[in-house]
Amino acid sequence: MSFSSSAPIGQHPSLPKHVPFAVTTRGGNVENVHFGSLAVVDRSGALIAHVGDVETPVFTRSALKPLQALPLVSHPRFAELGLVTPQLALLCASHNGEEKHAEAAREMLARARLGEAALQCGSHAPYWYQANDKRPEEGRRWNSLYHNCSGKHSGMLLYATLLGADLENYLEFDHPVQRDIRTAVAYGCGLRDGASMPWGTDGCSAPNYAVPLAGLARAFAWLTSPTDSRFGDAPATLFNAMAKHPDMVSGDGRNDLALSRAGRGDWIAKVGADGVQTIASHHRGIGIAAKVSDGNQKALMVAVCAALEQLDMLDDASRQELAVWAQVPIRSIRGVEVGRIEPHLHLH
Repeated sequence: MSFSSSAPIGQHPSLPKHVPFAVTTRGGNVENVHFGSLAVVDRSGALIAHVGDVETPVFTRSALKPLQALPLVSHPRFAELGLVTPQLALLCASHNGEEKHAEAAREMLARARLGEAALQCGSHAPYWYQANDKRPEEGRRWNSLYHNCSGKHSGMLLYATLLGADLENYLEFDHPVQRDIRTAVAYGCGLRDGASMPWGTDGCSAPNYAVPLAGLARAFAWLTSPTDSRFGDAPATLFNAMAKHPDMVSGDGRNDLALSRAGRGDWIAKVGADGVQTIASHHRGIGIAAKVSDGNQKALMVAVCAALEQLDMLDDASRQELAVWAQVPIRSIRGVEVGRIEPHLHLH
């Protein structure tokens, strides 16, 4: 991983001051403590609730995808591509690699007369298998269309064609596509400029940025705005696509789909690797950004569901829908419940 500024080995510019976020218990006693932080910000950029450290930059990972799609969707010639709403949702996706996801990415690339070979995200077994506790078929191989980031990369390639930029090095830090993405990320997060953001290389080989959780939450609240002086209706367009097609953003068995469905069209949700979760509510005009320091996804969701409860965002129906994520038992090999993952956060 590379950073915009370097530090001596063993030293770091700053460590987030996370606080106990969730715990695992065994026999009613605390066994492990998961540290984290969470920010809730409204459309005006005001921090309205938080826990832990919401100012030290943390890597956003795939939670950044809606912002990475903004330069494409706001381009004056974007409409010429003729993308449909499910494909717009795929631009923001860490999808399951289901056939509908791969086909949508294939169709987007075809708008620029490109094929799967143009993608530089790599390939892996679809997330669907892990999310649904299934094993991939022995000997089967998948191309890059099934990579969870194929929608994002297809969007970057489409944007490069609109700019008339080189397609071979679209992931390079100084490529016009990545420069415009940095500008959009900094703008949405309320930061001075993109050059101030620490950066590294994401798992899909694209540049990724570290921002304060308060800034990331601000960006998701901003996505709920009807229009913007700089990006027009692009933020709202992406929000609406994600809200209407949460199955394209993630897929069966995934936490983002569960969160979005629990919001009944009012919420969008975007997970990021290594313990990042974002949510935005259109009705409330707020964005939520959370990070669990050890990347434990189950502990993260337990804490996030507790935060939604404290924010009075859950009713009986949504509470029931999210119960499998909010109440996580720990079982022995024989299936006996021996402990639980429990929330340990109190929003200020």
